[in-house]
Amino acid sequence: MAAVAAAPSTAVVLQEEAVDRTKHPSGIVPQLQNVVATVDLGCRLELKEIALHARNAEYNPKRFAAVIMRIREPKTTALIFASGKMVCTGAKSEAESRLAAKKYCRIVQRTGFDDVKMKEFKIQNIVGSCDVKFPIRLEGLAYSHGYFATYEPELFPGLIYRMKEPKIVLLIFVSGKVVLTGAKKREEIYTAFENIYPTLQEYRKREATEAAGLAALTAPPAQAATPSSDKPAAAAGGGAGSSAAAAAGGGGAVMMPPPARRLNSSMPPPAATPAPDHG
Repeated sequence: MAAVAAAPSTAVVLQEEAVDRTKHPSGIVPQLQNVVATVDLGCRLELKEIALHARNAEYNPKRFAAVIMRIREPKTTALIFASGKMVCTGAKSEAESRLAAKKYCRIVQRTGFDDVKMKEFKIQNIVGSCDVKFPIRLEGLAYSHGYFATYEPELFPGLIYRMKEPKIVLLIFVSGKVVLTGAKKREEIYTAFENIYPTLQEYRKREATEAAGLAALTAPPAQAATPSSDKPAAAAGGGAGSSAAAAAGGGGAVMMPPPARRLNSSMPPPAATPAPDHG
């Protein structure tokens, strides 16, 4: 049997779902990054036969108990189990995920399993992401929202926020990037982000220039410099007063010794000492 092509040659263009901007007061719309869905194919499968006759399929039962199959349009990956269960991952929207699941069903049918039908298509997880364009103080957010938030930077660089309604897990990074996971519908992604956005704004980290400008505005006014006390009187004055003034002026003032005072002008001068007689 010839190998079955993993995807048709003609690409199918899916129309993107229109976004209602009125539901996004923040002005930011998270982008869907991954949609994980499960499908019941309705019968048991021989995985070796599928791996042998389908292209872009690999099967190593010692490593993983499922056939791993890939298609290019839409770019997705399927895990096909012997029980007939299939997991489809990698789609960027719900419509892409459903289209990919249909293509995988056709491929399995062409490998010899005519009883395969697409049953119970169900979306299990939707992952979205966005960027708020400003840094976030994760320490403060974790402290004030300790019941919902976990932040251990030595283990994981992001803050893990477990929202109760809707039941979504958010990974918040200091750079402002946010990853949302755990949704069953894209509306849950949108609602969760709009709920957390005011909190992110509250814990916005100020930029260095903004902080410097705020410090300049709040700084006390500078006081006028006091005039120097170094005056010429320090050199002209005599006695202890001039010495104190010179010391207060500091630096360039030269301290002059006080003039000698005569003890008593009426006392006769001391007698001269006679020279010794060597004769």
